[in-house]
Amino acid sequence: MRKPAPDPDAKRSNVQAEGRCACGAVRFEIAVPAVWAWHDHGEASRRAMGGAYATWVGSWKSRFRWLAGEEHLTRYEDPETGTTRSFCGRCGTPVLYERARSPKMVNIPRGLFRGRTGREPRYHLNLGEQADWTWLGEPLGPLKGYPGVMWTRPKRKPRGPSVDDFL
Repeated sequence: MRKPAPDPDAKRSNVQAEGRCACGAVRFEIAVPAVWAWHDHGEASRRAMGGAYATWVGSWKSRFRWLAGEEHLTRYEDPETGTTRSFCGRCGTPVLYERARSPKMVNIPRGLFRGRTGREPRYHLNLGEQADWTWLGEPLGPLKGYPGVMWTRPKRKPRGPSVDDFL
């Protein structure tokens, strides 16, 4: 007697978080909760994502599913690090980050999900590589004449002695 074909939805949870690229051509989902979430301050992630740091959500490949557009992916494999980064070939959105040493995991930029993934990013990696221009929580104030824009006020320069200090 033949074995029945495996059910592709057998490992799906009742709750999924859906993600997509900027143009919507590539869509996917992960079962919630994600395995973990973290901020990576490393130079490689910073360059790939174009920001001060990258925020990732990790998922088991068995709990990840393409909904549309897998054929639009473009891949960059770095043989030196054993990593692969996948991007939407239409709009350029980074979609996946995979490591050879973790073949059962996929890492997805947190910003691609509209809703919750079941994990909040509480870990920071590669802080030693953090960019010197990263905002570190300094107080912000509204920028006059630009509603919704906040800025970091410049630090006051220490005032040197004046003539009045000697009188």
